[in-house]
Amino acid sequence: MSVVATAGHVDHGKSALVRALTGMEPDRWEAERRRGLTLDLGYAWTTLPEVGPVAFVDVPGHRRFIGNMLSGIGPAAGVLLVVAADGGWSAQSEEHLRAVHALRLRHGVLVVTRSDLADPAPTLARARGHLRGTSLDGIPAVAVSARTGEGIDLLRTEIADLVRHMPPPPADAPVRLWVDRSFSVRGAGTVVTGTLPAGRVRAGDTLTLTPTPGGRPRSVGVRGVHSRDRAVEEAAGPARVALNLRGVDVAEVGRGQALLSPGHPWWLSTAVDVLLDEDTLPAEVTAHVGTAAVPARLRPLGGAYARVTWGPELPLGPGDRLILREPGREGSLVGALVLDAVTPPLRRTGAARLRASALEAAAGRTAVVAGRQVSTATADAWRAAVDGLVARRATRDPLTPWVGEEPALAELRRRVGVPDLATLRAAAAEAGLTPEGGRLVREGSTEEPPGLTALLRRLRADPLDSPSRPELAALSLGPREVAAAARAPGVLRLPGDVLLGAGAVDRTVRQLRSLPQPFTTAQARALLGTSRRVLVPLLEHLDGRGLTHREPDGRRRVTGLDGADG
Repeated sequence: MSVVATAGHVDHGKSALVRALTGMEPDRWEAERRRGLTLDLGYAWTTLPEVGPVAFVDVPGHRRFIGNMLSGIGPAAGVLLVVAADGGWSAQSEEHLRAVHALRLRHGVLVVTRSDLADPAPTLARARGHLRGTSLDGIPAVAVSARTGEGIDLLRTEIADLVRHMPPPPADAPVRLWVDRSFSVRGAGTVVTGTLPAGRVRAGDTLTLTPTPGGRPRSVGVRGVHSRDRAVEEAAGPARVALNLRGVDVAEVGRGQALLSPGHPWWLSTAVDVLLDEDTLPAEVTAHVGTAAVPARLRPLGGAYARVTWGPELPLGPGDRLILREPGREGSLVGALVLDAVTPPLRRTGAARLRASALEAAAGRTAVVAGRQVSTATADAWRAAVDGLVARRATRDPLTPWVGEEPALAELRRRVGVPDLATLRAAAAEAGLTPEGGRLVREGSTEEPPGLTALLRRLRADPLDSPSRPELAALSLGPREVAAAARAPGVLRLPGDVLLGAGAVDRTVRQLRSLPQPFTTAQARALLGTSRRVLVPLLEHLDGRGLTHREPDGRRRVTGLDGADG
């Protein structure tokens, strides 16, 4: 299936044109049919020779419903720009063209309707002039009459040609379905509809819904899939689909939300850095993307570069396009290309100007970090920040560079400005830093004292082989070095500077379980082959964790479950 949206003035015959093409009524609401005015999005479909099914999204043309119109064309790949021969080019025609151009839709047909009421030539010529220099410049044009049927067959031919030239999405593309409608069906529950531009959805799938009233993405199940009013096993984009969802109430999902594949490549963003088509907007704007329309704040960075910030988390990535408009003012639509869906903090004087320069130097190039795309400007900034912070910490205190577990990595993540720990680790790897002994260290680094390296290697070989104080002294390991070793993941520090390795607790419990229960300290020492210096604090540690229980006579029994971890 291919999906094509209509665009044009409120009274130029878009719905009548869709009815003539499909034989279906696109207006869903009785009030729309009574008034002859499309208030919300309408849908209809037909099948064309050679190209198969084509769905039409009929959008409202009235300026009061511009938000609904943008929801309709946002996810579509092609457009029919409709101008009436007896009405001519209008302000709404211009506004819809600006929206189409802002989204950079390049596949379309100019349709001059009502050719039975007026000579279409003057309107066609004027419309051609307005299209010049836009993304629709040079598209084919057809004059039609929905009432008489004149030109409809030729228009079907042009639509078929349009569909053939729209590039198919990759077969393995992930799902990002912007919801445009939700309702409840008796006996089925919650149903949502939307334009699926790419990817595949089938019954039994689990998708991620965002944004949500609670603010956190949630998983929902797909109970059933419908396309063209019939149940299907699977729908592949591009297509109009209806999904019967489980795990979400109809009041919790609706227009402006998106359903995503698990492990999707988009950032859940509350701010993006963009390149504006025009820098003519105020600070307070409405941002449109997909079917979402959210209040947003525009912060100039320098030139045509800007940062757009809003409240809910929207799934975006480099290359997406936004439409920004000043609420309440006609003709204020401005397109914006998303350069980054993650935004490094601007903490210092002049940071905004430097960010704009970095984005300009990147020239739209992107890098993949932790499976998601960012501009090379951001990837380079992250890499430099991680490298610099780790280097400064290593110079100040080579024994305690950033430890590779919470909370130290969380602090490093905050200071670098990356959105999550997976991204931080990827940025650190790009900077040549690797987790070693629980710390981020540079490959080939010799800053770590040799004795500390030997100690960690010894505990990895035998978790119960705790060095004595003379042995620690022989390794030139004083209190600071011992403290550094204790911070490494998998190292257990007990009273008396008893250092044990990963798995010491699990190994001890499993071995003690083989003794007759209860057992004495002497029996445990003989079994484990360790000293009282190590055994006594270890047994007290097991008591404290509830893995062993000390009887009144001093003997102990194992009470922990199988598979106790250390």
